[in-house]
Amino acid sequence: MSAFDELVRYDGKHVVVTGCASGIGAQVAHQLGRLGARVTQLDLRAPTETSGGRYIPMDLADPGSVAAAVAAIEGDVDALFNVAGVSSGIGDPLLVVWINFLGMRQFTEALIDRMPVGAAITNVSSLAASGYRENADVTAGLLRTRSVDEGLRWCADNPGALADGGYRLSKEAVILYGMSRVAHFGARGIRINCTAPGVTETPILDQLRSAYGQQFLDSFTAPLGRVSDAGEQAAALVFLGSGAAGYITGQVLWTDGGILAQRFAEALRDATETAQAAQGN
Repeated sequence: MSAFDELVRYDGKHVVVTGCASGIGAQVAHQLGRLGARVTQLDLRAPTETSGGRYIPMDLADPGSVAAAVAAIEGDVDALFNVAGVSSGIGDPLLVVWINFLGMRQFTEALIDRMPVGAAITNVSSLAASGYRENADVTAGLLRTRSVDEGLRWCADNPGALADGGYRLSKEAVILYGMSRVAHFGARGIRINCTAPGVTETPILDQLRSAYGQQFLDSFTAPLGRVSDAGEQAAALVFLGSGAAGYITGQVLWTDGGILAQRFAEALRDATETAQAAQGN
């Protein structure tokens, strides 16, 4: 076994994965099990494959369920993968923010004291959060809340922030949460990162297809010429949580097939053409 092989393995480590019943979360749990981890899996329903680990039911939109799940997790946690989430296709913006961010944050903060030096937290944001810098002044208000109840009150007081379905806001909050906690967690020897997937074949894609139609999904054409599969997205998460990424923290890995880069290149080209036309006049 090479030195790199050892870095990406999880032998002897206890990992916790949310959203394990399907899609990316199921693939993360499967890959981690094959890499030697002891996997604790959490979701609303039990996974069809347990990767040799334990399943604990958890509803991220129920603070009591989250607290009970935390209490049921055995021992220290070497790596946490927050994969569970829903799209705006469910038609309930408040629930989207609750599950994707507020519940995730409650669960993460409750586990911090059980994460040793060298542990890692890896979350899932989205390509939909690509404007997180431009929207940070609004999203920061949600970040400043200190509990699920405070977060829900903030949402009630700021309906405009959820007007487009809540998904963008929730996934921008995931990015800013990691950045806002990077120093605090880093002082404890804990890393935090996230991926930002583009269009991926998962049950969430079915939610979006039902809610907005295939034409909406076709508008997100990647330079690679195809959508991603759950296994590819899981591999990026598994890498970020491994020793191979030991000096990476506070980062967003855009696992979008090149869409964001293409948008930037097109904007740069348009700006250049506009400048050249102005000079010609």
